[in-house]
Amino acid sequence: VQLVESGGGLVQAGGSLRLSCSASGRTISGGNIGWFRQAPGKEREFVAALRWSGGSTFYADSVKGRFTISRDDAKNLSLQMNSLKPEDTAVYYCALEPRGILSSVRFASGYDYWGQGTQVTVSS
Repeated sequence: VQLVESGGGLVQAGGSLRLSCSASGRTISGGNIGWFRQAPGKEREFVAALRWSGGSTFYADSVKGRFTISRDDAKNLSLQMNSLKPEDTAVYYCALEPRGILSSVRFASGYDYWGQGTQVTVSS
C-alpha cells in the first residue's frame, strides 16, 4: 500500500485547510487509518484516527473540536482542519494499520504504512 498526502500549505491563524490521503495498490477494507504530525525538534505525535470498519474516530485533545477526520471512499481519507493555530505547524503524515488493533490507534509504532508527509504552516 502506498499513501500519498496532499493539501498542505501556508495559512494564517484562524484559517482552515483540508488534507487528503489517497491509498494506491489496494482498497482499504479494514484497520485503522490515522494522521500524525511532526514539528521540528519534536517527536511525531498523534492527531486523529478512524477505524475503517464502523467509522469510530479518535482525536488528540489538542485538536478536538477543530479537526475532523472522515472517509471519502474506499481509498481516500480527509482531515478538515479549522481554527488553525501556529502550534499546528508541522509535517502531517497519513498512516495505515491494517489489522485494526484498537489499542494501537493512537501510537505511531502501531502503524505499518506511511505517506511522505505534507507541510502545514500556520502564521500568527
